[in-house]
Amino acid sequence: MNTTTIILIGGAGVVLFALARQRYLVARQERRESAILDFDFYKLLGWRFSQKRQSLSPEQRQKVFRALRQYFLICLDARGRFVSMPSQAVDDAWHEFILFTRNYEQFCRRAFGRMLHHTPAEAMSSPTLPTEGIRRAWRLACKREGIDPRKPDRLPLLFALDAELGIADGFRYSLDCERNPGSGYCAGDIGCGGGSCGGSGDSSASDGDGGGDGGGCGGGCGGGD
Repeated sequence: MNTTTIILIGGAGVVLFALARQRYLVARQERRESAILDFDFYKLLGWRFSQKRQSLSPEQRQKVFRALRQYFLICLDARGRFVSMPSQAVDDAWHEFILFTRNYEQFCRRAFGRMLHHTPAEAMSSPTLPTEGIRRAWRLACKREGIDPRKPDRLPLLFALDAELGIADGFRYSLDCERNPGSGYCAGDIGCGGGSCGGSGDSSASDGDGGGDGGGCGGGCGGGD
């Protein structure tokens, strides 16, 4: 066997290994997403959450759990990076889930391969992390719902929910901040690349977090180490 043959065989081995690893990673991501999509949040948390938010109807509580599912999906999409929580109602549901410690740990292992910790904004290692996290939440939630984050025609569920349900201590976001001054956080400014951008944001697949007003974190963030 000459040197050229050895090089060709070695190169083919590297390519086959890379393809096998890629297939493994794709399959793992699909399994984790299925773990989130298949989990019955209402069955486990419905009663406790009804005591926490007594003003909400069963249909409204179902919508909160649908938004909680979306939050976990975008945490999966973020691949370990911080994702801020845009909704106080969903944050409450997350808190209730964490109290079921065994169920929550098992869910996290299946969905993320690790624990997804809830970290209050004031406990972040850097004051910029909640801001980065809310921009990431905006971009990934928009991607999940087929919304252009730079020119959104509506708010993603996680950003619209508190206002829709009339959550008194909730977080509110406005698409048109010039026409609705003081109506809440300016969704169009989330994800801006610096300076005043009036509705622009990063729609690329890269992380590209920078600048802009990242307010509106609903009390906690998931992801990170």
